Amino acid sequence: MKKVKLICSVVVSCLLFGRLNAQTVLTVQADRPGAAIESTMWGVFFEDINMGADGGLYAELVKNRSFEFNKPMMGWKILGKPATEGDFLVVHRGEGYTANPRFLRVTLHGGSGGQRMGLSNEGFRGMGVREGVKYDFSMLVRQTAAKVNLHVGLVNKDGQSIGGGSLVSTATGEQWEKKTLSFRASVTAPSATMNIWFEGEGVIDMDMISLFPEDTWKGRPGGMRADMVQLLADMKPGFIRFPGGCIVEGFDLSQRYQWKKTLGLLEERQLIINRWNFEFAHRPAPDYFQSFGLGFFEYFQLAEDIGAEPLPILNCGMACQFNSAEVAPMSELDPYVQDALDLIEFANGEPGTKWGKVRADMGHPAPFHLKMMGVGNENWGPQYVERLKVFTAAIKARYPDFQLVNSSGTDPNGDRFDYLNGELRSMHADIIDEHYYRRPEWFFGNARRYDNYPRNGAKIFCGEYAAQSDHTVSVDNRNSWLTALSEAAFMTGLERNADVVKMASYAPLFAHAEGWQWTPDLIWVDNLRSYGTPDYYVQKLYSLNKGSRVVPITLHNEAVAGQDSLYATAAKDDRTGELIIKVVNASGKGQVSRLSLAGVKKVPGKASLTVMTSSQLGNVNSFASPQNIAPVTSEIALKGKEIALELAPYSFSVIRVKIYPAVP
Repeated sequence: MKKVKLICSVVVSCLLFGRLNAQTVLTVQADRPGAAIESTMWGVFFEDINMGADGGLYAELVKNRSFEFNKPMMGWKILGKPATEGDFLVVHRGEGYTANPRFLRVTLHGGSGGQRMGLSNEGFRGMGVREGVKYDFSMLVRQTAAKVNLHVGLVNKDGQSIGGGSLVSTATGEQWEKKTLSFRASVTAPSATMNIWFEGEGVIDMDMISLFPEDTWKGRPGGMRADMVQLLADMKPGFIRFPGGCIVEGFDLSQRYQWKKTLGLLEERQLIINRWNFEFAHRPAPDYFQSFGLGFFEYFQLAEDIGAEPLPILNCGMACQFNSAEVAPMSELDPYVQDALDLIEFANGEPGTKWGKVRADMGHPAPFHLKMMGVGNENWGPQYVERLKVFTAAIKARYPDFQLVNSSGTDPNGDRFDYLNGELRSMHADIIDEHYYRRPEWFFGNARRYDNYPRNGAKIFCGEYAAQSDHTVSVDNRNSWLTALSEAAFMTGLERNADVVKMASYAPLFAHAEGWQWTPDLIWVDNLRSYGTPDYYVQKLYSLNKGSRVVPITLHNEAVAGQDSLYATAAKDDRTGELIIKVVNASGKGQVSRLSLAGVKKVPGKASLTVMTSSQLGNVNSFASPQNIAPVTSEIALKGKEIALELAPYSFSVIRVKIYPAVP
């Protein structure tokens, strides 16, 4: 609490307060539409951090399903007492099986009357189970035993059975066979465990042991958590950037993200350690790996599902410069460049092409219409520039209109940023990716950041940003109303400069309440629940109220960027014929403002007003109170060509008024 008060006092003294005018007049030049606002203006950025994929968006409930973790039995526990040493063995297939080298061999002694043995899997911080939902169990089996009875069941934290069933596995010889079983859960449990009990005699080999809920997004078997995807779909994002983030680079190049290894059958996707497994000593996650059940095909499919442009980011031959700083020699860069060219073919090629056929064989003959790609993530220095030039030349030679996103490093200023900004602009870069994780006062103070950027040449992608209530990488960061309000103020400057800023996305996206490494984050989840933070609702309001073209809104003949603690932007929406005005009151005092609509012939008698506000800057949302701070919409009356607004303290308001003809 003392820390929140301190933050508030800093904001008050440095940025926000001052005696407000009794009535402030904001003038909107509704008849002077300016820069077009890109359909990609507001999007989302996904990285597999904070258990974002396995244990999160990817709905698989079994941890270490193919025994490929560094500790092969992590997540598993043997039930009962084996009759002899070695009744449970992790077997390595040998050379030639790099994607899935291990399986579990179980030796059974004695049929139904013998020693009862089994396996238990703990899931990802437990398994979230819902009453009445069907669960689909599957595994690959190879056995010499004539017949084995398998009893599969879920138990709650008290050991009580909450659902299960049995299946019979018969001899399969040398061939692997998939066995399946479905059952419904009898109760809801946030932290269940899956048990498998064996009956029979002989040897049974097991691999790819899996349990999925049936109620995945769009009901796809082996798919994604529906509630998490729905939160994204509700935002109507213009793009989705994937798969990261720092996991693209890896601690070293052996741990980099390789998209081709995330395609095809699940058992052919090569698991690797997640670099967030060991990144922070204060938040260790020794069970954090990437199974790639959520792979590049699924990312493209997700983008299509939610109506977002796909924005994949590829490794440029450089590992994380904060970790190993390992690079591929320039003479060995060709495979990295070829990966980029092949990805475009995978996304856009006809089924008759090599990689277009791979996409079609996975169930999507139509192209994904990929238009842009990021080369490198938060890379910097001359070594990045020389590699980027090779990528750019090769991709542009084959796809001249394809857009490339280039890194400006880790910070929004300093020597690294200045060097890259100069080099990228001299290269005539398409899009420069800027990142900023800063305290709220930075965001309030940088609402004019792009006012004086060059209007021609490279466009800007605000690829990762989030206000830090404490400091970057602090475990004390919170998604408070102060952080969200400062982002709302900053975003007025992004929209106002839509001729410079092409895209923007908050980061990171998801965090598991029991498995996070980094905070703050846009959406928080546990095994059964999810909620949007105040920052989420700010992002959502911008995305749902994007508009088509910027129109000027001024205070004292200047852009509204901090005067009288106000921040504002305005746009016309060609599709609906509405004027959309966004206003942030960053002061702890309410004020009455007038919106004067200049250049308007006729104004209706009402408008829509959506407001987010909280009396305390330190307030947050939570699982218990997921909409403690959330938008509230009402109708307001208009008089003539003016809108009278009572701006609440610490508020973000969105006004929509129909004054233009709608364009079909």
